[in-house]
Amino acid sequence: MELQGKVAVVTGAASGIGLAAAERFVAEGMSVVMADIEAPVLNEQIARLQAAGAPVVPFVFDVSVAEEVAALRDFSLATYGAVHLLFNNAGVGGTGRPTWKTKPAAWDWVIAVDLLGVAYGVEAFTPLMVEQGEGHIVNTASEAGLCTTPMLGAYHAAKYGVVGLSEALVMELAGTGVGVSCLCPELVNTKIFESARHAPAHLGLPKPEPVSMEALASFMKTTAIDPSVVAGNVVDAVKSNSFWILTHDITHVRAKHRNESQQRGDTPTMISTSGAN
Repeated sequence: MELQGKVAVVTGAASGIGLAAAERFVAEGMSVVMADIEAPVLNEQIARLQAAGAPVVPFVFDVSVAEEVAALRDFSLATYGAVHLLFNNAGVGGTGRPTWKTKPAAWDWVIAVDLLGVAYGVEAFTPLMVEQGEGHIVNTASEAGLCTTPMLGAYHAAKYGVVGLSEALVMELAGTGVGVSCLCPELVNTKIFESARHAPAHLGLPKPEPVSMEALASFMKTTAIDPSVVAGNVVDAVKSNSFWILTHDITHVRAKHRNESQQRGDTPTMISTSGAN
């Protein structure tokens, strides 16, 4: 799909991958509705981009509420008259607790944002694209949607769900002119590990400390890439109508390890990735 003159909607657009994607979409000649729950940061970025002449508008909402996602659709149509690209990107990290110690309220929060937010976006926007015979939907999953590590059970459940949803969706939309991509990034220099700052107060999650990407990269034995790199990957996938968007070569290694282990009937284990990117 050509992007010049088209309209994009980006959720989770105030920072990280969402912000980088919005900036890249503008550079490609698109108008962008930037949606996020974090109003002060979103409005600050909107003001910066508009001052530079970018055709962007803000929309403050909660992606986990279906009615608010529908309102985002209606606002986008009222503002620009069409939507050609939906980037279902908003997400939160895991709770960092063992799966069997994760409270129901924490499950509700992670699944509602990371999985249902994507599902609500698909339900709200897909009929518009099918009717116009053109469009593309990018759903942000994660490497965590392809292979698993301990302590992130709820996050893995949500991201595996996004991968499955996306695979079903691309089959369902074959021949409609609407493409689908599934973004599975590994370590990206964002604040995803500080997302508990958005958690409802009743969850009782502690306020997150700033996270060092260098420390995380060293611990995970990987490379933390800039969000702008991921944004470029997304644009390339949309233009070429490619389904899978994997940001790190090691993801292929980890996924292969999981799949081969499954075929052998082995109990799941982690793979050593020393020195890999």
